[in-house]
Amino acid sequence: MRFILIRHGRQSSPLCNVDVELSEEGRQQAGLLADRLKQLKPDRIYTSSLLRAKQTAGILFGEDSSFLEREELNEISFGDMTGRRDADNLVRYPEYFAAKKRKEDNLRLPGGESPTEVYDRAVKVVEEAIACKAETVVFVTHGGVIRALVAGLLGLGAGQMLRIADSLEHTSVTELRYSQEAGCFSLERLNDASHLEGRPELCRDAWVK
Repeated sequence: MRFILIRHGRQSSPLCNVDVELSEEGRQQAGLLADRLKQLKPDRIYTSSLLRAKQTAGILFGEDSSFLEREELNEISFGDMTGRRDADNLVRYPEYFAAKKRKEDNLRLPGGESPTEVYDRAVKVVEEAIACKAETVVFVTHGGVIRALVAGLLGLGAGQMLRIADSLEHTSVTELRYSQEAGCFSLERLNDASHLEGRPELCRDAWVK
């Protein structure tokens, strides 16, 4: 059983975790991935309830596709950081960012969620998909959710999320396989953004300062 976890395209606001539509760059990212995935025929497509994830799914698979919207796949709550600029958050919460650099276990965002809390809600959707015995399942979701799921499903513990890549590219693909016989997951690929090759302006290095 394949689980394909896709991070949404770039959002249209520089503010932290606000529910806004895709930027033009985000639409381009999703369009490039759609070309790459045009032969993929998922049995189930789940999205978070946030607009940027739903719009990404629509570009990837067509607006008329059947999407299963789940709030459990929403991005990790950034709590007190929500709606602020990154530069402002760096000044306001230096202790949090210092702990993040140390990759502390199960680091809670100020006033927000911990990785374990994110995993505990998101894994319910994984369990739902397994129960349906689908062959290929797609989640169009968020970087924090993907990293927490990978850490948790591989048995590292969701609290080790910060060890699963420093960041994920927008519209990157992460793939896990679930073995019914073994009752466990294996990681097949992580943060695969090969569809953005040759387009450096669409990669994180072009805009993250």
